Amino acid sequence: MKNLYIGAASTAFVLIANTAAAEVEISWWHAMGGALGETVNQIAEDFNASQDDYKITPVFKGTYEEALTAGIAAFRAGEQPNVLQVFDAGAATVIGAQGATVPVQDLLTDNGVTFNIEDYISGVRYFYADADGKMIGMPFNSSSPVMYYNVDALEKAGVEAPKTWEEFQTVTAPALKDAGYVGLSQSHLPWIFTENFHSRHNLPFATNDNGYDGAEGTEILVNNDAIKAHFTAVTEWQENGYFEWFGTGWGDNQTPFEEGKVAIWLGSSGSFGGLAKKDLPFEFSATYLPYWEAVTTEPKQTFIGGASLFAMAGHDADENKATAAFFEFLTKPETQYFWHQETGYVPITEAAYEMAKADGHYDRFPAAETGIKQLSLPAGEHTKGYRMGFYVQIRDVMNREYGRILTGETSVEDAFQAIEDEANALLARFSKTQS
Repeated sequence: MKNLYIGAASTAFVLIANTAAAEVEISWWHAMGGALGETVNQIAEDFNASQDDYKITPVFKGTYEEALTAGIAAFRAGEQPNVLQVFDAGAATVIGAQGATVPVQDLLTDNGVTFNIEDYISGVRYFYADADGKMIGMPFNSSSPVMYYNVDALEKAGVEAPKTWEEFQTVTAPALKDAGYVGLSQSHLPWIFTENFHSRHNLPFATNDNGYDGAEGTEILVNNDAIKAHFTAVTEWQENGYFEWFGTGWGDNQTPFEEGKVAIWLGSSGSFGGLAKKDLPFEFSATYLPYWEAVTTEPKQTFIGGASLFAMAGHDADENKATAAFFEFLTKPETQYFWHQETGYVPITEAAYEMAKADGHYDRFPAAETGIKQLSLPAGEHTKGYRMGFYVQIRDVMNREYGRILTGETSVEDAFQAIEDEANALLARFSKTQS
């Protein structure tokens, strides 16, 4: 009996060992810290618990820029993760790196996962796609810039949230100033006041279909009359006490809003979850980004910011199948709704959006729907986003010049000429890396 017990125990141990060995492990490098990182970890745990074949391990790699740099270095060394989170400005760099990624659309269909790009909400579908509309990166923490406002401040001033910038500068801002508030602050001048300014007004942002048709010959079109008039107005708002710029840091401009000093803050729809969990000294809500009626009477949708997940090449078929299974799990309505509730980032699929509506999420939190509704506004010829290489560096140039404008060190005209010149030099350099 003793020998029989030992034999049975040995057999059980072998079975357990074989089961453990059969579990395919994959890695996910990301840039989500703090509470967002905890939610990422929860999604990974939920995926691992949902089946016995695969295990994904999330690894925090610092900021967006640090995660991208680490991913590129790892790929060159042949040690790349299976999944790499890449932010919007870095997408062209990864997509343009030949052989670095497996297009997510191919990854899914090759592994038996049904894929239909129409299942994704309008403003999400094509930002990480190629010129032919094939999805290359899986949208993940997708957000839209929205206008948050202090409900109490606007009521005190006797005004409503402005729909146009003309209304802001002639009605809303003066009333808010009289009521004791700075009218406006905003985080991320390149994303909100530049990239999505062009989308909202359906203006071309770069040649070659905003860069989607290829890197060769692509030039930025940011030095145009509409945006220069906008920044000229911004400087006038600053002089009149209607607008204040507190620095390039995201929190530099969000904090004065949270403290009740600033009445309107332009930020990310992905900030809703964090704002809702804070004990703010006022009620807040959100609505669409204003537009200039002088530029268009038919404002269009914005496009997403945030980041996507890329399936890195160089892994075997079993690991790619595991990555496909994770992406399938990630896009389930239940997973997307959980992510949306916890963070405020938009649910990327129509099914998840419908689940949120059916559950009454937007009845309880109307502002949580703003980003999705804005991404679902009518599209235009120039609203799907942009695809420009070395765009991280181009954003740095923009931030430098915008800071110089707002501190009186340069003129709007000279700043946009500098942005155009330096951006096009960077784009030309990037184009040479693609040949």
